[in-house]
This record gives sequence, C-alpha cells and structure tokens, in this order.
Amino acid sequence: MASSIAASAPTKGDTAALRRLYFLRFAFATVWAVLVLAAAHTLSPLSATLLVIYPVFDVACAVVDIRSAKANRGPVRGLYANITLSTLTAAGLVAAATSGVPAVLRVWGAWAITAGVVQLTVGALRRRRGMAGQWPMILSGAISTLAGTSFIAQAGKANASLGALAGYAFLGGVFFLVSALRLGRAEKTD
Repeated sequence: MASSIAASAPTKGDTAALRRLYFLRFAFATVWAVLVLAAAHTLSPLSATLLVIYPVFDVACAVVDIRSAKANRGPVRGLYANITLSTLTAAGLVAAATSGVPAVLRVWGAWAITAGVVQLTVGALRRRRGMAGQWPMILSGAISTLAGTSFIAQAGKANASLGALAGYAFLGGVFFLVSALRLGRAEKTD
C-alpha cells in the first residue's frame, strides 16, 4: 500500500495504460508477498533483495505513471513525491538489511506511515473538493498508517518477522486490482 501514495487521476486517454499498470502491480505484489512469506523468519540475501526490490519497483511504476500523466496533461506532483519517498526507502532498506529484521520493520513502517498520511491527506482534500471515489484512497491511507505503526511496534519484540510485510503488500496489490477493475467499468460507461 505504501506504493499507492498518490496515483494520478487518469484522463480518458491513459485509462487503458493505467489499468495495465495496476494489473501489473497487483501481480507483482502477489508474487512478492508469496516469496517474502516463504522467507519471513530470516533475513537472507534473497529476502533482503526482495525487500529492496519492492520500493524500486514502485519507483519504476511511478516513472511509467508520470510519462502517461504528462502525455495526457495529468497531475504528476504526487508521483514525484512517491519516487522520492520510495527511493529513500530502498536506500534505507539496504542499510537496515545489514542490521536485522527489526531495523527492516522500522524502515518499512516509516514508509507505510508516511505514505499513509499522504494518502489520507490527498484523499480527504479531494473529497472536500467534490471529487467522488476517494474512499479507497482514504481507506488505503488509514490502513497503511496503522500497518506502519504495527511494524514499528513489532520491531521491538523478540519474535520480529517479515511475514506481516507480505500481507501488507498483498493487500496493497488488492487495492490496485480494485482500482484497475473500477477503471475498466468507468471506461465502458464513457
């Protein structure tokens, strides 16, 4: 969910591209979650690589989203913020992976909280301005903020595990799937 920080509002011309991107993000999150869950109790080179790949993939998706938004004169400011935050998270995870699971959970938790607060703010502001359909963003932001807080709390426990990150990523993927399906319905009604 951290990766859905500030998706651009699609214009008619880029709906199909955005749908494909959202389906890809769902598939990636699902596969990533399964792989992380399989290695949740240890911080091996494989799990550390997987952890860093997630925010790097988020950066790549935001770059694709920016190109599409720019081509259709859509908003991109939130996407640049997403790139910055995800790049910092990837760097933080590289450093945290050398310190153990608790450090990883703290970095991931900070990412989830920050992304969640941004989503809540953006969703609430758009809702106040009369843009319908912001409840998924608001809900995702609230869940992300709560999940990030729980990751940080879990980091202080003796049995800290990466397993919760898998569930969090999968749920974020489900939000992308729902968004892709909603875009498909909107495209058919236009």
